[in-house]
Amino acid sequence: MVATSAIENPRRDAGGIMLHRLALISVIGLALTSAPSAISAADLEGAGATFPYPLYEQWFKAYSTLTQNTVSYEGVGSGEGVTAILDRSVDFGATDVFLDDGQLQSAGAPLIHIPTCLGAVAITYNLPGIPELRFTPDLIAAIFSGEVTRWNDRRIADVNPGLRFPDQAITVVHRTDASGTTHIFTDFLSGTSLRWREEVGTGNTVGWPVGQGAEGNAGLVDLVKGTEGSIGYVQYAYADAHEMPVAAIRNQAAYFIKPTVDSLTAAARVKLPDDARLMLTNTDAPDGYPITSFSYVVMWAEQKVAGQSRKDAEALVQLWWWAIHDGQALNEELGYAPLPRNAVIRAENALRMITYGGAPLNLN
Repeated sequence: MVATSAIENPRRDAGGIMLHRLALISVIGLALTSAPSAISAADLEGAGATFPYPLYEQWFKAYSTLTQNTVSYEGVGSGEGVTAILDRSVDFGATDVFLDDGQLQSAGAPLIHIPTCLGAVAITYNLPGIPELRFTPDLIAAIFSGEVTRWNDRRIADVNPGLRFPDQAITVVHRTDASGTTHIFTDFLSGTSLRWREEVGTGNTVGWPVGQGAEGNAGLVDLVKGTEGSIGYVQYAYADAHEMPVAAIRNQAAYFIKPTVDSLTAAARVKLPDDARLMLTNTDAPDGYPITSFSYVVMWAEQKVAGQSRKDAEALVQLWWWAIHDGQALNEELGYAPLPRNAVIRAENALRMITYGGAPLNLN
């Protein structure tokens, strides 16, 4: 397969403060020595979500070191990831939004969802002198719909008592590409604001009432960082990697919660369907962060469907078997939560269902 280059990268330029962190991650990655044995070197290709890109980048580097298999991944957004797997142009598509029943039925052959990690959509902002902010769901909807337009609006002050806000316009920043991060964020807003649900709705793309657009999580980070008075939504790992502030958001239990490994894990303590297709937004867990989501990879249940060789098919399932087990050791350092045990079981069962010419594949 033709290797593709990743167009998204949350890391900073050489000499930036990410260097120490990346060195640590590399050490962790090299320590993951329990990998399946490669039959022979394989070249795998995936495309899709930018939401898990920081994690996937490190997974694939570590896995390639262990097995000599190469994994190329292009972060082009969840929508493009789904298109790529349906077009059979990649070995796996990555998406933060699972395919619905209609999409699965029209695919032409069975597809398998593998949950890979837990992540969060964070609210980040550029407001010098105010490093800590809190938001209610209604207030977020009011800002992103253009109802609240200035930082000194009383509704912001009421949620953040004791802070003095500038008389400055709010610049909303949103994604322009077909984005799973957008779907997660708008799903949360649709579930907590009737007006948002009726006027804007949920989707990988929506008709934004106000704001400036950016492509990809990295593009949104750059625009917020360069625009004083701005606010946007971004996968937490990107905000964390660039040391950007993230807001505490009020959940159903009326607690203001920030994204952390513990708060993401709390949000995922739910009963999962057999195929693990479930939105986790607006959790009722008292200690759960309310904009939490699984990220998924999607692949064909019968690998001959895409003209795949058995060698590459076997390497593909071994890659993801490793990722849902040993690979999870990298999650926390990169701003993600490891899969809960119930999700690992669902992922294991899904990988066991993948065949080549009707025969099961070797997982390790």
